[in-house]
Amino acid sequence: MRTETRVGHLALWISPICVLLHTLCIFKEPAMGDQDLPGVLVSGLEGPHGICEDHIGDLQKHFTLITLQEFLENNTRFGPKVQAVYIWGGKPAVTQELLQSLPSLKIIASAGAGLDHLDLKLIASCGVKVANTPQAVSSPTADMGMALLLAAARRVVEGHRLAIAPDTENFSTNWMGQEVTGATLGIIGMGSIGYKIAQRARAFEMKILYHNRKRRKLEEEEAVGATYCESLDDLLQRSDFVLLAVSLTPQTQRLIGKRELNLMKPTAILVNIGRGLLVDQDALVQALQTGVIKGAALDVTHPEPLPRDHPLLKLENVTLTPHAGSATHQARRQMMENLVASILASLHGLPIPNEVRLNWDNSVA
Repeated sequence: MRTETRVGHLALWISPICVLLHTLCIFKEPAMGDQDLPGVLVSGLEGPHGICEDHIGDLQKHFTLITLQEFLENNTRFGPKVQAVYIWGGKPAVTQELLQSLPSLKIIASAGAGLDHLDLKLIASCGVKVANTPQAVSSPTADMGMALLLAAARRVVEGHRLAIAPDTENFSTNWMGQEVTGATLGIIGMGSIGYKIAQRARAFEMKILYHNRKRRKLEEEEAVGATYCESLDDLLQRSDFVLLAVSLTPQTQRLIGKRELNLMKPTAILVNIGRGLLVDQDALVQALQTGVIKGAALDVTHPEPLPRDHPLLKLENVTLTPHAGSATHQARRQMMENLVASILASLHGLPIPNEVRLNWDNSVA
């Protein structure tokens, strides 16, 4: 009976998606003569702040791409044509002024899982839908989290510099890192990314603690051997590695400050794959300089990139990457395809994959 129920639920979930794909032919090139394609606002078609150049051809099969520059130069012409905003790398910025200039806007489709760059309450008040791509980024971002943890623990970047330095004549037997196997990992934020990190950490025989707004189901905890810490302080005191995979909200901004860093072990390493503002960077610099913690590995900072004279750039016990958690060819293509599906569903009045919904208190459902 239970099996039949699960199959029935699965069928109910799969059916709308199959209908959506069949009806819209999402990745099939439109027939010749399809000219009045819906207008989609993008940041640009080239340069560091433009959309992925490899995706332009696919997008143009379904949409007329209108760049932000074109829109700003003639918003009376292009404004009414824009039915969707395609956000890539956090751009274009969605402001009240922009929303008021787009009378036909139906959806804002944002690449990635983070939503801190969007005023969801403002967007909802305009009757506009929002969609993102959480599933597409969870695995590669979890991979990056483990890569940073391993790199910091075994001092990979420092070792590379030592190995290639022109004045290196021998390798000291006293040059060592931290053991990962069997160590305790504390994950802050046990959503899809945090959970995938726990899955990977289990393969390293790590003891896994986690702190989350909501506790996971018992069977989910048991599947990865994770222990719930209701107290963040408890997790910080017990962990050899503390990994931030939590969303940035007003409540989580500067979640890790001087007090929290002082609770961590002097041998601990902080890994951040969430958002730079989750950490008080001044307090982190001081903690790293004075030995309060052993090291840090950061895929995110604030701002990005850091000013070239920022002290974090000068510390040997810091590993930095350029916010590259989802930066794989496969993930970026899946993100694009997810955004296309969400936009087309919205324009055809169908259920929107990965739609972001607000609770009564304006938190994300």
